[in-house]
Formats: sequence, C-alpha cells, structure tokens
Amino acid sequence: MPRVDLPTGPGLLLLLALSACTIGPDYSRPPVATPSEFKEMGPWKPAEPQDLKDRGAWWELYGDETLNRLMPRVVASNQNLKIFEARYRAAEAAAAGARANLYPVLGAGANTSTGQTSGGNSAASRAGRTSASQGSLSASWVPDIWGDVRRSIEAADATTEASAADLAAATLSAQSALVQNYLSLRYAEATYDLLSSTADAYRRQVQLVQNQYAVGTASPADIAQAETQLRSTEAQAIDMQATRAQLEHAIALLLGEPASTFSLGPGTLPDVPARLPVDVPSSLLERRPDVGAAERRMAAANAQIGVALAGYYPQISLSASGALVGTSLATWWDLPARVWSVGAALSQTLFNGGATAAQTAQARANYDATIATYRNTVLTAFQEVETALSTLTVLEREAVVQNLAVTSARRSEELTINQYRAGTVSYLNVLVIQAQTLSNERAALAVQNRRLVASVQLIEALGGGWAGS
Repeated sequence: MPRVDLPTGPGLLLLLALSACTIGPDYSRPPVATPSEFKEMGPWKPAEPQDLKDRGAWWELYGDETLNRLMPRVVASNQNLKIFEARYRAAEAAAAGARANLYPVLGAGANTSTGQTSGGNSAASRAGRTSASQGSLSASWVPDIWGDVRRSIEAADATTEASAADLAAATLSAQSALVQNYLSLRYAEATYDLLSSTADAYRRQVQLVQNQYAVGTASPADIAQAETQLRSTEAQAIDMQATRAQLEHAIALLLGEPASTFSLGPGTLPDVPARLPVDVPSSLLERRPDVGAAERRMAAANAQIGVALAGYYPQISLSASGALVGTSLATWWDLPARVWSVGAALSQTLFNGGATAAQTAQARANYDATIATYRNTVLTAFQEVETALSTLTVLEREAVVQNLAVTSARRSEELTINQYRAGTVSYLNVLVIQAQTLSNERAALAVQNRRLVASVQLIEALGGGWAGS
C-alpha cells in the first residue's frame, strides 16, 4: 500500500499550532439595564444572604410542620421534575459525546475463512481446501484545527448548565405551587370554620325569632328570613368543602401521588411572615434559575456560530491501519504476513450552493434571538418582583383597615341584636348587619390569604428565599 509521511519537525509544529485555533466569536454576556433598587421596595428590608445561589428551605418561614414534611416529597416524587432531571442527564451525555470527538477512533477486527477449490480433468488439479486468517487494527483522527469541536463542546457544556438551571427553575416552581395550594387549602378550611360557626349562631338566631313569634313580637316573615340566612350560609360552607377537596387533589398531583390515596388532616392558616428579605435587583441575575438558563443558552448559541464558520475551512484527517494475514495463526508473525498503512487526507468544500453561509447566518440569528430572550427574561423578573412587592405593600395596609372593619361590624351586630330583643328595631336590621359582619370577616380572611400567596410569589420572583431570615 502507498505510504504517506506525516509531518515532522516544523510541519508538526505548524499542525499543532493550527489545532490551537478556535474560530468564531468568544462569548461575553451582553449587558442589560439593571436598576439600583426596586421602586416598590416599601417596608421590605434588604437581604444579606451568605450565598446568593443558596435558596434554602424558604417554606419554613411559614412555620407549618405539615408543609415542612410535604416539601421533600415534591423533589422526590414530582413527575414533572423527573422530566427535567432526565433532560439534564441527556444533556450531560450529549456533552460527553461532544468531548469524545477530540480523541482518535481505534478499531480492531479478526476474521477467518475456509474455501474449497474444485479439481479439473487432470489428476494434477485435484480438489482441495484453502484457509486464511486475518487480524487488524485501525486508527483515525480528525484534528480540531479550527476549533469547531471545541466550540461544539462549549455549546454542549452551556446547554448542560442551562438544563441544570431549568431543573432548578422547575423545582422552585413546584415548591411554590405546593406552598400556594397548601395555603389556599388552609384558607378554605378557615373559611369553612367561619361559615360553620356563623351558621351555628344563625341557628340560635332562628330559635330566638321563633321564640319572639311565639310571644307575638315577630312575624312569620321574620322566621322565613332567618331560615333563609341560615341555609344560605350552610350552602356556602358546603361549597368550601368542595374547594378544599380540589386543592387537596392538586397537592397530591404535585407530590406524585394518586388523588384517591392522598389526604391531609385539618390545620390552621399560617400568619404572613413579618418581613421578607429583598436583595438588590442585580442579584436576580444570579439567583433566578430561569435567568441563568437563558444566559447559558446565549453562550451555547454563540458557540454554534464558530461551529458553522468551520464549514469555510479545510479539514484534515489522519488514519493508520495494520493487519496480520496468513493461512493460520502461526504464520501471522512471519514478516510477509504483515500489512500496514498510514495516510492523511485533506478536504475542502469548493461549492455547496451557499449552505455554509446559510448555516452561519442561521447561527447568528439564533444567537440574536437568545439575546432578546435573555433580556426579556430579566425584564420579566424585575416586573414580577415589583408586582409582588407592590401587592404585599398594598395588602398590608388593606389588612389593617379590613380588620378595623371587622371589629366595627361585630360591635354593630351585637348592638343591633340587643335592640331587636328590646323591640326597638325590626329583624330586617339584624339581617343587614349580620350579612355585613360575615362579609367583612370573609374579606379579612381573603386578604390574609392573598398576602400569603403574594409572599410566596415574591419569594419565587426573587429566585428563592432564606430560611430564618
């Protein structure tokens, strides 16, 4: 076989120098406009976390032991998280495959064959058997002269990091969904308890009106109105049971369990955390996993530009092979049985109809799209934090006023019932003030629930929280 000499001396040094080249733009994170502080900071104190990337057991801020026991089951059994975890492992495997392209490919083979030759008419050409055995080794390598393999590795590694960030974002989202559903379930229970206790009071009120009717100081219409008020309240309580069941089923799904086998015992609605830690806006670029994923996809897209540009440059491949051939294994070691070859090949695309230019333009356009996606993700993060901060600030003021309204309504109800018993007002006055009291009590519970949900949304918007802050 013909022999091709490999470069030595200056030629080898030139080849090694070329293999150190990496075409395409080096990655640098594009700048984004970052405000120095949040406009809706309000009463929230700046955070001082030890590790910006440590999201901690933030759900412990709500001081609910049942919630604390449920949370680990989300990470362990949530099926949506298992999807993201599998995608992360697939990205890791793809990155390992990309790195493998830096190394030569080695192969080995062996075969043996037996044949039969047929004889002619003469005695000298009798039939006989022939046999041959062969063992071979081969190696091939495409040097990464222009750095396209290294750019592919950069892209694969960045994609792996983006997949890890996707998993972190999905985990935070699942945790946030569990806390919100759990708090809403406790709110439904609290509302049911309020309606049940109110219905008990209305039953006593019905008995009072019936007693008043017996002595001639109340009318049948008063009894009907009192009973209507009672039944309406009982119906609202039943509706809260349906709401609680729906939320319990949603929690079962988050925990990766069948709704038919999952149940939660009764509990109480937690208090709103007094103060939540809020860091400066620039920390979102480090804390928010979705921002991190978008940034890593920019790096991957940037590396793909170098991969596309490599299509303009020639490719060099090196190969070597050797074989031992003989009629038996014993003859393999005879010098004539040894066959070998070493070769090098150079290839250059001269015309492909503009395919390389199109691939490069596509890679640059994809990179521009990831820049816009990244900046939009950052802007969305700022918007979500500002919205949560403003919601919490407003709801805190609303809770103070609403609690005052509940206090006034209860006092007014007490006075009106006493007046009715004294015969100075009609039962219609009692109905009106009792409806106002229940409405204000339900509104106060609703505000507390909205504050709890908004606090969870703020923690999620910040990329996590800090237990014990």
